[in-house]
Amino acid sequence: MIPLVYDQVNAWGKDDEFFLALLKKSDVKTIADLGCGTGRLTTHFAAANYEVTAIDPNAEAIGVAKGKASSGAVKWIVGDSTDLPANAFDAIIMTANVAQVFLTEESWEAVVADAYRALKPGGHFIFDTRNPLAKVWEEWEKDTTPDLAENPETGEPLEIWTTYDGMADNVFTFYETVKNANTGDIVVREKMELKFRTREAIRDSLEQANFSQVHVYGDWEFEEAEQEAHSFIFHGVK
Repeated sequence: MIPLVYDQVNAWGKDDEFFLALLKKSDVKTIADLGCGTGRLTTHFAAANYEVTAIDPNAEAIGVAKGKASSGAVKWIVGDSTDLPANAFDAIIMTANVAQVFLTEESWEAVVADAYRALKPGGHFIFDTRNPLAKVWEEWEKDTTPDLAENPETGEPLEIWTTYDGMADNVFTFYETVKNANTGDIVVREKMELKFRTREAIRDSLEQANFSQVHVYGDWEFEEAEQEAHSFIFHGVK
């Protein structure tokens, strides 16, 4: 994630509406938004009158988030899942495929354990991840055109170019480079890595952590996910 341009290239969509609907359906009050990034969705949680704690290790992203409307109603923390207090939340949510940034099984299992610890009895752990069987990275690699944005500080036009290293050991590696469109100068370049886990592997990890009633929705519909779904949305209850 590159905070400078993230909000500009990630428009509001069906996934955002789904998360808001699922939280409403779950009848929760206190939420932890884990991996909140720039707070693009977090502030909507706050505007919906949830009591929100938002956590992300990227201090720059948290700085962007704090400048948004409704940000004052959110408790912002630069940190990770280890900073979640015990038995504190009705729901813990990870959006925008944050679940895929945990590359090792040890790091993933630690996040799941931290979420379980931080939820109140009956609390909800909600997150999305892409289905490896859909091989969405093959479509990504076909896109050789830049995304367009502007520097929010200077107004200068920006281009976001993506290059790919490909898939190895179920980890897809790519690079995002932001350039000044007028000069070609590189503004920032980031390496991105995403782990693609199967539905069965994730369900097993939740059940082993003692989550019950694990539901897996598919492609932003309140229906059980089919094998060919592009996205899975997991919903476990403590």
